[in-house]
Amino acid sequence: MDAQDTEESVRQLQKVLGGTITERWGQQTLSVSNEKANGSIRFITFDWGVSLLEYDITFFDEVLIVVDTSNFNPINFYYCLEGYFGHKFGYQSDDQIKIMEQFQSVILTNRDGGISDRYFPKDVKVVASVIQVRRKPFLRKRLNQGEELNKQLYNVFLDTDHEKVFAYYGSYNLKIADVMQALKKVKSKGMIRIMQIEGLVYQILSMHMIQHNKEVQNKRPPTSLLKRELKMIRGYAKKIEKNIAKDFSLEEISAETGLTQAKLQEGFKLLYNKTVTEYIRNARLEVARDYIANTEMNISEVVYSIGFTSRSYFSKIFKEKYGISPSDFKNSKREVGAVS
Repeated sequence: MDAQDTEESVRQLQKVLGGTITERWGQQTLSVSNEKANGSIRFITFDWGVSLLEYDITFFDEVLIVVDTSNFNPINFYYCLEGYFGHKFGYQSDDQIKIMEQFQSVILTNRDGGISDRYFPKDVKVVASVIQVRRKPFLRKRLNQGEELNKQLYNVFLDTDHEKVFAYYGSYNLKIADVMQALKKVKSKGMIRIMQIEGLVYQILSMHMIQHNKEVQNKRPPTSLLKRELKMIRGYAKKIEKNIAKDFSLEEISAETGLTQAKLQEGFKLLYNKTVTEYIRNARLEVARDYIANTEMNISEVVYSIGFTSRSYFSKIFKEKYGISPSDFKNSKREVGAVS
């Protein structure tokens, strides 16, 4: 496929896979349901030189898609939420396909005139995002703090003549997975939807860059945790959020997950920059804030509903986090409602 931009690359895919392309609120979707594949490929382009390409698709045979993006040659930021897929540069042999694993941060760009191949496995659902950055418009509109990037990545952005190949296969980043899940859950319509998606894309892009910067400078915290253990910890964090009033203990979580208390603390610190206790307390406070803002519950009812027993302790840590007491926060929401 020889494409001038993200939209054309998807239309070239349509010629190979079939399916139909629909457009809504600036976001276009290629939907496929035939003997070749089932699922969708969505894309949206922003005016600051960035496009978001989202795969949610299963191929029914192994697929190697030859992609020629040399006419716009973006920097590609890949992240796979489910399944896995692969990549190789066109000058490499077929046995040099490198797999992009689930939860792995990957940054790739080719030299001018170069060909890239994307590999998709048979009968594996792939849910992934590719943020494509066109260097010249991005440099004009967004990269005004380039000195905060490490030199290697910054030079990739400055290579607007596309003279170099760049490949970075990073470690697992489950924080990006959370933002990608938020991206999938955007339900707003029209301009609000576009703005919400744009904000999340910018957040994912920043997380890719920050991780690359830390790993190149060896600032990323070392961890002995396996990917399955990190997935287990992330899953348990979701369980805590859904059962916010439950009195979770470190001993109980350790028994349920089979992970030692030390591994649990290490995993929560790595993923959320909090101990297990801090994570539970923070999750309760966020739920409490939403209850106060959006329900008629009084403060005592809120305290009970999130699993606290002391109203004074709740008020103390609420004010520490949000800079306002729960009562004042509730009154401020009432005043806003009265005015509106």
